[in-house]
Amino acid sequence: MQVAGKVVVVTGGASGIGQALCETFHRAGAAKVIVVDIDGERAAQVAASICGASFRCDVGKEADIQRVIEETERLYGPIALFCSNAGIAAGFDPLGDNAALSDDGPWQKSWAVHVMAHVYAARHLIPRYKSRGGGYFLNTISAAGLLSQVGSAVYSTTKHAAVGFAENLAISHRADNIRVSILCPQGVDTAMLRALPKGPQSSDGDLSPEQVAQDALAGIEQETFLILPHKMVLGYLRNKAENYERWIGGMAKIQAKMRADFAAVQSAS
Repeated sequence: MQVAGKVVVVTGGASGIGQALCETFHRAGAAKVIVVDIDGERAAQVAASICGASFRCDVGKEADIQRVIEETERLYGPIALFCSNAGIAAGFDPLGDNAALSDDGPWQKSWAVHVMAHVYAARHLIPRYKSRGGGYFLNTISAAGLLSQVGSAVYSTTKHAAVGFAENLAISHRADNIRVSILCPQGVDTAMLRALPKGPQSSDGDLSPEQVAQDALAGIEQETFLILPHKMVLGYLRNKAENYERWIGGMAKIQAKMRADFAAVQSAS
């Protein structure tokens, strides 16, 4: 799909990968880029810089997603590309003694943002896409959804679920000319990543949000389901499938090293 002349919505568009996506789609000639974020003020600033429009939205609330879709189409025309990009980093604890945590809060919030936000977008857009002969979803997930995330079972689990939903969405609606891409980078130099303890997600280098956005645009133009800005992730995925036991053992070693490194930093401070 070419984004030129199209209406594009990007959630989590006020910063990081989302902002880079908005700017990239604008440069690619999108008719209107809609910047959606829980930080409405910052979303408006990004929108003003690209002649776009903005909405404040909590993507974990279905009514908010529905309102964004309805108002966008009423004001600017049919949405051709909806980018479910918003994400949060919850449940990260390198020294945690129980992966399940003791509190449901991080699980519930992450499930709402990483899974149900994608579901809500599809629920309200699929009938519109079908009625006009097609449409596109780009879901920003993470390499954690294909591999795992040491240090946060919450992040890993919800990102895996997001991959599962995207796969089924692509399968179920391929005949409706509805296309799906999932964007699965490792470390990206964003405020969210910088706020976390250093972990294996950065072992292969942190990419800039702009590079990730360019890869996303190329993947959309080629209608590629799996977009991997860090190319080596494909090899890791193959290793996982070929020998699960060895892969689990290797990940456990990475976990142990991360714990030791983090404990050393804490002791030094």
